[in-house]
Amino acid sequence: MTFQMAIASSDSRATQTRTLCLLLLVATSLAAPFFIYPLFLTKILCFVLFASALNLVLGYAGLLSLGHAAFFGGAAYVAAHSAKVWGFPFELAILTAVSFATLLGLVFGFLAIRLHGIYFAMVTLALAQMIYFLAVQMPLTGGEDGITAVPSGKLLGLIDLSNSLAMYYVVLLFVAFGMFMIWRTVHSPFGHVLAAIKENEVRATSLGLQPSRYRLIAFTLSAALSGLAGALKAIAFQVASLLDVTWHMSGEVVLMTLIGGMGTLIGPAIGATFVVALEHYLSTSGLPISFIIGVIFMLCVMLFRKGIYGELREWYLRRLVRET
Repeated sequence: MTFQMAIASSDSRATQTRTLCLLLLVATSLAAPFFIYPLFLTKILCFVLFASALNLVLGYAGLLSLGHAAFFGGAAYVAAHSAKVWGFPFELAILTAVSFATLLGLVFGFLAIRLHGIYFAMVTLALAQMIYFLAVQMPLTGGEDGITAVPSGKLLGLIDLSNSLAMYYVVLLFVAFGMFMIWRTVHSPFGHVLAAIKENEVRATSLGLQPSRYRLIAFTLSAALSGLAGALKAIAFQVASLLDVTWHMSGEVVLMTLIGGMGTLIGPAIGATFVVALEHYLSTSGLPISFIIGVIFMLCVMLFRKGIYGELREWYLRRLVRET
């Protein structure tokens, strides 16, 4: 067998495996709430979308943002306030929150996108802390109490979202849409340009590209999807609190992305599922959850440089090459 035939065979098998895994994932997602508490699964879905949105700038654009909690938590507050105080229906509350996160991401990006490395990370963190300060001080956010008893409403005036099973499937639909948007962006010409800028910004600039413009678009899209995740979480759990907008939330979603494997579509989802499940099942154990997660993160950095999914993918591809 020639080298070209071996590569073609490996690609074909890899495609078949991805298709099988996708079908299995769809079947599992549809059946899961009949075996696991739907509200817990809804929380996982929200953080899957949040981590995947961050991965768009961290994994594909090479920008470490420590301020994504501003989009996640800010949109949560806007959605909760819109639904409870203004009486907006579910769809309009979500749309208002996503619009707010998009605008906020555009402003953050305009101020920070020309910076690189640790400077970009520190500026996004500082801007996010400003949003946190506003959340603490402004009367409409409820201060330290947050906004509670947020009405779930009805989808299109027909589906009662106070039912946890119905809410799960609605959130699943939104998350699937968000993941498709990320996949389409990454595999579009825009995504290829983004990858080229990450690989060699100087060469991309010499070709007439404007890295700042592409990064700003990616950052704004990431903010919008993070806002969607935060808005869904606020409506599903009927509360928006300061926990959603703290710097700790920004650090936690970075942790999810790195553990799962940044620069991949599946990695952040695996990392988010792992961290949320770990926090949930250890919450009543009395063990120091933050310490345990920190140790796991340290082990992943030392043993799995590409994250859990990244290392598994590399192992599988090497195995395919050997077999052919």
